[in-house]
This record gives sequence, structure tokens and C-alpha cells, in this order.
Amino acid sequence: MQDKWKPATKVIHAGHIKDSTGALVSPLCQSATFVFDNAEQGASRFAGDEAGYIYTRLGNPTTAELERKMAVLEGAEAATATASGMAAVSSALLANLSHGDHLVASKAVYGCTFSLMTSQLVKFGIQVTLVDFNDLTAVNDAITSDTKVIFCETPVNPHLDVFDLDGIAAIAKQHELISIVDNTFMTPLLQQPLSHGIDLVIHSATKYLNGHGDVIAGLICGSNEQIEKIKYETLKDLGGVLSPHDAWLILRGLKTLDVRLERHCDNAEVIAQYLLNHTKVTKVYYPGIKGHSGHQFLGQQMKRAGGVIAFELDASLEQSIKFINGLHLFAIAVSLGDAESLIQHPASMTHSPYSDEEREAAGIGASLLRISVGLESVEDLIVDLEQALIQI
Repeated sequence: MQDKWKPATKVIHAGHIKDSTGALVSPLCQSATFVFDNAEQGASRFAGDEAGYIYTRLGNPTTAELERKMAVLEGAEAATATASGMAAVSSALLANLSHGDHLVASKAVYGCTFSLMTSQLVKFGIQVTLVDFNDLTAVNDAITSDTKVIFCETPVNPHLDVFDLDGIAAIAKQHELISIVDNTFMTPLLQQPLSHGIDLVIHSATKYLNGHGDVIAGLICGSNEQIEKIKYETLKDLGGVLSPHDAWLILRGLKTLDVRLERHCDNAEVIAQYLLNHTKVTKVYYPGIKGHSGHQFLGQQMKRAGGVIAFELDASLEQSIKFINGLHLFAIAVSLGDAESLIQHPASMTHSPYSDEEREAAGIGASLLRISVGLESVEDLIVDLEQALIQI
């Protein structure tokens, strides 16, 4: 029945199991461990012969509700929650890669994902090739006999390039690879990679899913087999599990995801057009405008273009910094998906792990800025942008 609900209903009701108290709001199970009726029951649960909770690192009722809800939203068989978006990325990759394996990933990804791939995985004998996922031929050509996983974000951080999920999934299936997509920028309400044949979907739940800037969290959605492997063979030992209190906060935030996303997208579409027409803006990166390469995927792969915009100024680095510092409503911060509008400078902030050469290759220049459009009045946001642009 839950699968037939509309998204606005799913974010409120999916995954919820009425408890004995009849509480409307799901209780917070703030417990590290769980008591067994007897020693035999404890042994049975550890052996996997009896269902039930053992220890919150292995599972918790509050976290389990969040995982059930996310599985429904993404159209997945199962989901597991993690302590951060990067815990989700690392757990999904390490569960599917071993010494001697090869990973093909998009050359433009979040800075810490890039650092994980190029600085950490190589320590364990995992080879990584970064390619432009706009060119599916290049993706296919990068695959070797040792390749086990292909990974990308779409839209990609920070240029908002949109990659063809059907094409990526087809390549993965042809070569019997695990495909992983970071869906943070879209959320399951705007894009569902699993429905296009992708194997695993990752979220930084810190962003839109929570929506209030007060939680660090991650989520992984996929098949029962994959989630079991990640949760009980990798995440269990790495320890990057989500606290039940943070899971409870995300459950609260998810109830308004549908209405929040509508405002985020509405505001972003207006601001993107404003920036596109401004004389001091040389380039706007937003799938919602016709000149963007990702515009072709709207209405097919993506329902809407989201709430993140990148743009380049006709300005020096010093002038770009002056513009950022001159804003009043846009907070200078590196997250996204909050009620507040945010602005950041990728070259010196989120993508600082890249070398100068790597940033140049990824097209991350000194005048590139990224904004996460919040829930404020769009008229007030445009007034703020205009007064800061006049100063440079």
C-alpha cells in the first residue's frame, strides 16, 4: 500500500509502525543496548536465528524507522543509515572494493569524496580512474578487468552537470559492475536512480532530507543483499552508524520535505534567471535553464532542477570574495538544503582537496560560486544579490 502513496504522503507516513502507546510522533529510543529475556535469547539473536535488537551500532528502532521510510521513498528493498554522508560513501565503496580492484568515478565530485578516492582508497591497493561522465564512451573505455564499481553524483557538485542514469546503469550491467549514485542534490522526490537501474543510492541526509542544518547523517539505499553486506559486514566494523537522536530529527524533517522542495525549486528557478540576465555574471550552471546540458533530463530523469545554483562572476578572486562578504541573507557556509540560503567558494572551500591542476581540469575556477537557495522570500534574496553585485 505504501508504494502507491504519493510522495507528500510517503514522507509523513511511510515506515511508521504504531507503538503500544499510540503516540502520533514516533518515540525516540535513546538506548545504547537492549536487554534479553534470557541468555538463550541473547545467543539466538547474535547467531541470527531470532530477530530483535542487540546494540544500537547493529540496529535501533528509531533508526530502523528512518531506514524503512527511505527505502520506500527511493523504491528500494532496504536502506541503512550512517553517521555522515561520507560514512555512506566510504561504507558503500569499501563493501564492494578490495585490494587490487578498480573504481571508475566521475572526475568532478564533492571534495571529500575525491580525497577518499585519490588519497585513502589507493592506500589499500584500490585503483581509481576519474573520467567525465558526460562522455559515456569514456566511462566504458575506462573499465578494466579489475573494475568492480562505477560511482558518480548527479547533478554533480559543483557544476550541476547531469549524467545519464540509464546509460550508466547499462554500462554497469554489461560489465557486471556495481553502480553507485550520490542523489543528495535531488532527494528521492525529484530523482530515483534505482528506477533507472542503478544498484545503490547514497544521500548526505544532512542536507535536504533533514532540512534544518542541525544533523550530520548519511543514508544508503539498495537491494536487501547489498544493504545487509554494507550494514553487517562493513558499517558494523567501521562504526560510522547514526545516533537514534539524529535519526529522530531526520524523521521530523522528512515530514516537510515535499513542501520545502517546492519552495527551494521555485526560488532557485527565479534566481537562476536573474543571474542569467545580470551583466556581472558570465555563466550560470543550473539544469533548470535551457542552456544547461542537464536541461534535457527534466521531466524524464529529474522532476525538477533542485535548489542549488553555481555561477561565475566577471570578477577577480578579490572581487568575488568581496561579493560573498557583501551579502546579508546568504550565509557563508558549505552545506545545502537548509531553510537558510547559503553561499560558498568551491575552489577554496568544498573542493580545496583538489590540487590547482585538478581544479582546473574539473573547471572549478576562482570566480565560481555556489549557492543553496533557501526558503526565504525570493524577492528579498534578489535584492540581497543585487546590492552585493553593485559593490564589485
